[in-house]
Amino acid sequence: MSTKGFNSFEIAQAQFDKVAALLDLDAGTREFLRWPMREYAFSIPVRMDDGRVKVFRGFRVQHNDARGPSKGGIRFHPQETVDTVRALSMWMTWKCAVVDIPLGGGKGGVICDPHNLSAREQEKICRGWVRQLVRNVGPVQDVPAPDVMTNAQHMLWMLDEFEALQGGRYPGFITGKPVGMGGSLGRTEATGYGVVFTLREALREHGVAVESTRASVQGFGNVSQYAIRLYQQLGGKVICVSSWDQKDQASYSFKRNSGVDMDELAGITDAFGGIDKEKAKKLGYEVLPGDAWIEQPVEILLPCALENQITPETVKKVHAAVKFVAEGANGPTTTEADVVLKDRGIYLIPDFLANAGGVTCSYFEQVQCNMNYYWEKDEVLGKLDSKMTSAFLAVSELARERKLYMRDAAYVIAINRVAQACKDRGWV
Repeated sequence: MSTKGFNSFEIAQAQFDKVAALLDLDAGTREFLRWPMREYAFSIPVRMDDGRVKVFRGFRVQHNDARGPSKGGIRFHPQETVDTVRALSMWMTWKCAVVDIPLGGGKGGVICDPHNLSAREQEKICRGWVRQLVRNVGPVQDVPAPDVMTNAQHMLWMLDEFEALQGGRYPGFITGKPVGMGGSLGRTEATGYGVVFTLREALREHGVAVESTRASVQGFGNVSQYAIRLYQQLGGKVICVSSWDQKDQASYSFKRNSGVDMDELAGITDAFGGIDKEKAKKLGYEVLPGDAWIEQPVEILLPCALENQITPETVKKVHAAVKFVAEGANGPTTTEADVVLKDRGIYLIPDFLANAGGVTCSYFEQVQCNMNYYWEKDEVLGKLDSKMTSAFLAVSELARERKLYMRDAAYVIAINRVAQACKDRGWV
């Protein structure tokens, strides 16, 4: 999360400033896009199971909606900060633009730890979040979704509260819902699959066979698990994954040179992606410190957890064998570390392109809800593959033509689209 040393929003602004200069954006447009259009911060009082009232802090930031309603997840995290939410909302704007879907960027959060909350207490937080924002969100204003430590059940509680307050049925208000209650088939796989769709294209462009590669992955949540599954189906081998241990309040890396077995690891993992250390040891995994994932002698690194993980300190540990980094997480690489990756010639697929599969499938879910007609899973994943591949190829082509770093090329496309929408509307 954001700390004094690593402020996610400052990183997001620095990334924007660099590309705004490349695009020669006028001062007014730059200032407008550097900051969110709207921010909401509020208190959510909850009567806990023991009878006492506890107050939780909640946020919603709407960065830009020139291209369509704001779109972005709601995360529950004990170290949530408004700057983290600001950064994530900004990245969502660029993410929606780079894959060319008609949505803007938003993000929300609540400072809390679901590990220590009962289901009833979590439900109260969800409903309280909606009550605070019911006039400022909705299918044509701002469409939330799950994020870190939130899930389909949380979304359904929020939808139910929104519909109760509005007096109607609005399934397009929120995405990431359970299938059968307005959720889309394929949504669970979408972000992780999207990461691997872009990685597949990058390897193809470089003439590298997937079967000849190994990967190390940070995180073992939803994004990581599905990325690993698809990557292994394509023939790659994952030799190391990391996960957060709630009991120890620390992360660990799990390594096995013969490759990880997803079904076996998933069988010893809790609902929040925490792998049981003792059971893993019995299955032949070496348990290492949490940042050991970044040191592995592999061709591919997949950071799929939280932001600010590849830093000026940790980037020094990246093995010489690494040739590709696909950012499954939002903002995992700091500006300084980015320079090191670039100088080393490591091919990077930036976060807001690599992990845009989630928001793309959320858009598909929204479309299906608004039509009240739902697609089969193969159709959803086929459309996702097409959208992600097209977006990757556009960024890759621009990077080659203008000799740009991939992150810069993705930003040029995204920021240009958003800036043009703001100009067309007469805002700037």
